[in-house]
Amino acid sequence: MSESVPIVEARAGQPLVGAGGRRIGRVESVFADYLLVRSGILLPVDLYVPRTEVEAAAGDRLRVALTKSAAYDAWHRPLKRAPHG
Repeated sequence: MSESVPIVEARAGQPLVGAGGRRIGRVESVFADYLLVRSGILLPVDLYVPRTEVEAAAGDRLRVALTKSAAYDAWHRPLKRAPHG
């Protein structure tokens, strides 16, 4: 039996930060399996962040373990399948 990863409560408008506390973007929408995060100002990019990768951080922020560039590489396209299998 595998342990399930607790899902952090998230809402639109919350900032998402990565490794080192660097801002990645802002949550636009919350879905069952992922967060739609808008990154960038002049040329916005949508990131599809699996909810299992997100943890609570200080204050109102959410955090992932990846750097901003690694997050872009991993999540800039819609997920091909749900992260839970």
